[in-house]
Amino acid sequence: MIKVIQPGLQTTVQDLGRIGHYEVGMPPSGAMDTYALKVSNLLVGNDEDAAGLEITYMGPKLKFEADTLIAITGGEIPPKINDEPAGMWETLSVKAGDVLSFDFVKSGARAYLAVQGGIDVPEIMGSRSTYTLIGIGGLEGRALKEDDELKIASDKNVNVKAGRKIDEDLIPKYSKEHDIRVVMGLCSYRLTEESKDEFLSTEWQVTPDANRVGYRFKGAKMDFVEREQPFGAGSDPSNVTDQGYPIGSIQIPGGIEPIALLNDAVTGGGYVTVATIISTDLDRMAQVKSGEKVKFVAVDIEESLKARKEMKDKLDEIRKQLA
Repeated sequence: MIKVIQPGLQTTVQDLGRIGHYEVGMPPSGAMDTYALKVSNLLVGNDEDAAGLEITYMGPKLKFEADTLIAITGGEIPPKINDEPAGMWETLSVKAGDVLSFDFVKSGARAYLAVQGGIDVPEIMGSRSTYTLIGIGGLEGRALKEDDELKIASDKNVNVKAGRKIDEDLIPKYSKEHDIRVVMGLCSYRLTEESKDEFLSTEWQVTPDANRVGYRFKGAKMDFVEREQPFGAGSDPSNVTDQGYPIGSIQIPGGIEPIALLNDAVTGGGYVTVATIISTDLDRMAQVKSGEKVKFVAVDIEESLKARKEMKDKLDEIRKQLA
């Protein structure tokens, strides 16, 4: 059992997400940085999809009531055990009575805590992930709060020991400026050619409206090609009658302040999407904070698939190192 002394800014239970229900309007939720969650689970001997904690900006204070192993990955939100600095991206031992706490974020935006066995909460639609907008999954469908208690699953890999680490070159580096790769479309044809160029050349700043639903950016005004308003569509030049929203798709209501739709976003609506963040760079997007700068870089499908393979190869290397 883990006792929550302080909950942190927003700490939720997440696994790899609620996959396969998009057609009924259910987004996947799940860890925004899947690489970090997978590595944290590998370090403690869990299945890669085991439920852990996603920690945003400011970490919780947790008391462990049994001996166990933990690992903390993702953005640098420096951990401490009993007020002594502890490592990240390695397997740590905690004893009954130990207290885990965190300093304020130094780089990145989200850290991931895996506990050997995984966080034991009910599965809903095949996932333990928290979707706070409708209050399902995780712990009562919400972020942690003071005095909560988290159960730890009893299925453990007894062969795993503390002190395991991964190679330094497999640990992501986080800065305050970010190149995020996108595939242009589905409806980038709705932008003028000048605005398409400006979309890719602008250094966008993340506004305070940045969370698991989506990130809003400011930096330039986009113009849309003039057209006759479709039947059933709104009057905004970026409106359509309806379309599906892939995770990572970017819409620009009114031509100002693009919005990147993320893990907890609605699955469809009446705004065109002009680009979609590639799957591997969704992990990067998860580590962007309000006020930081993002530049969107257009790539094709082949480059996107190459990036996905490179990420798979990294995870394969980690699996070999920890085997």
